[in-house]
Amino acid sequence: MTSEHHQLSTSALVEALQTGSVTSRQLTEQCLQRIEKFNPQLNAFVSVDASSALAQADAVDAKRSSGQTVGLLEGLPIGIKDNMCQVGITTTCGSRMLNNFKPPYDATVVEKINAADGVIVGKLNMDEFAMGSSTETSAAGVTRNPWNTEHSPGGSSGGSAAAVAAGLVPLALGSDTGGSIRQPASFCGVVGMKPTYGRVSRFGLVAFASSLDQIGPFAKDVFGATLLLQAIAGHDDRDSTSVNETVPDYMGSVNQPLAGLKVGIVDEHYRDGLNEEVNSAVRKAVANLEALGATVKTVALPHAKYSVATYYLIAPSEASSNLARYDGIHYGYRSESFDSSKHSLTDLYCLSRGEGFGPEVKRRIMLGTYALSAGYYDAYYLKALKVRRRIREDYDAAFADVDVIAGPVAPSAAFKLGEKMNDPLAMYLSDIYTISANLAGIPGISIPCGFTSSGLPIGIQLQAAAFQETAMLQAARMLEQSTTSTTAAAVAIPTEFA
Repeated sequence: MTSEHHQLSTSALVEALQTGSVTSRQLTEQCLQRIEKFNPQLNAFVSVDASSALAQADAVDAKRSSGQTVGLLEGLPIGIKDNMCQVGITTTCGSRMLNNFKPPYDATVVEKINAADGVIVGKLNMDEFAMGSSTETSAAGVTRNPWNTEHSPGGSSGGSAAAVAAGLVPLALGSDTGGSIRQPASFCGVVGMKPTYGRVSRFGLVAFASSLDQIGPFAKDVFGATLLLQAIAGHDDRDSTSVNETVPDYMGSVNQPLAGLKVGIVDEHYRDGLNEEVNSAVRKAVANLEALGATVKTVALPHAKYSVATYYLIAPSEASSNLARYDGIHYGYRSESFDSSKHSLTDLYCLSRGEGFGPEVKRRIMLGTYALSAGYYDAYYLKALKVRRRIREDYDAAFADVDVIAGPVAPSAAFKLGEKMNDPLAMYLSDIYTISANLAGIPGISIPCGFTSSGLPIGIQLQAAAFQETAMLQAARMLEQSTTSTTAAAVAIPTEFA
C-alpha cells in the first residue's frame, strides 16, 4: 500500500488492512505523525493518547495474525469529539467548566468502537458544550478549516470535520443538535451524517439539548460513514431515548443502486439568502441524481420557516436545565476567588458559573431560563413544542411522496473566522437548513458536491424519513459516484495537507 494513506478511500484502507499490506499499527503511526505535523496549524485535536492508540492497534494486529476474526472497524484510527466520555481521558466539552473532568466510564459509542476493533486516537475540538457553528467558542482555542486556514471549519463538531478533511484520521465521531455534524462536513468537504434520533445511544454524551442531540460519523466518503454508523448503531438500555429497533445491514446495501429513487426539493430552500455558487452546485447534484434515473418533484415544508425560532427556544431551554448541574459544588469548575468567610452560597454559584462558562453558553442559558420562567412558559416553550410537532408532520407528509429530500446544507461555503462572532443571529442562521431535521428527529447527511471559485467545499444535504438511513445512504453513495468531480471532492485532501 502507498504510504499516503490519507489520500485513499475508506474501502481501500479496509482492504489494505484485511490483506495485510498495511498493519493497524503502521496506519496509526502515520496518523499520529500527521497529527504531530499538522495539528498545530489546525487545532483539531485537543488531546492525543498515542500509547493507548498504539496498544489498541497492536491488539488488533495480533488478533488478525493469529487467525481470529477482526471486528468491523478493522483497526482503523478514529477521533472522538470531546463531549463523549472515555475512561480516564479528560473530556472538556470545549469548556473551562470541565477543564479537569476525567470520566469514570466509557460512552456507549466508545464501547462499541472498542468492541469493533477501532483505534481511538484522541479527542477533537468543538464549540463550548456544542453551542456554536464555527468552533470559535472553545476554551481550547479556534479550529481552522484545512481548505483555507483563515476560514471556519464549521461547528460545533469542527475539530472532527477538520481532522478528517486534513487526513489526520480516516474516521471521526461528532454530535449534531442543530446541524453540528452536517454543516462542518459541508464546510470541510467531507461526509457527515446525523442518524435518526434514538438510533445511536447518547449514553456518555455530555448533554446540550437532550431531545435534539445525536451522535454520528464523519468520513472522507459515504462508505466510511456507513461503516462507522454500522459499528455504533443499536439499542442501549442505559439511554431511555434509545429506540429498540433492529439495525439494518447498512454495509450490505450501501453500494446497491436505488431503483425508482424519488427525490424531493423544497422551493423555499433556493430563495433569498442562499449563495449563488452553493445554489448552482446543489442543483447540479440533484440533476446528477435525475440523470441516474431518479424522479425529482417539489415537496412542501410549510412550517420549516419557523425552525430557527423554534429551535432557539427548545434547545436553550433544555441547555438551561442540563447545565444547571455545573454549580461549583456538584460538578465542574469551582471559583478560586470564592471565600466562605466573605461569600454566600449564591456567590459561589455566580462566581463559578460566571468564570467557568463562555459568552455563548451564558447567552443560551439565559435565553432558556427566560423561556421556561413563570409567565413565559406557555407563550414561548410550550408554543415552540407545538410548532415542532407541525414541522414533523410536514416531513411525514413529504416522505409519503419521496424517498429523500435534497437541498443545501448551509447558505454559504465556509465563512471567515471572526466574521460572525459579533452577530449571534447571523451565526444562528448558518444552520437554517439543518435545524429542522433535529426538530423532526429524522436522519440527514452532507455529501461534497463541488467547490466555490475560491476553492472552498460545498455540500448537499439529503434527508430521509425516520429510520430510513438505508435508502438515504444508498442515494448518497449514488450521488457520490455520479460524477468524477463529486467523487474527487469526497476524497480530496487540501493541497497544503496532501
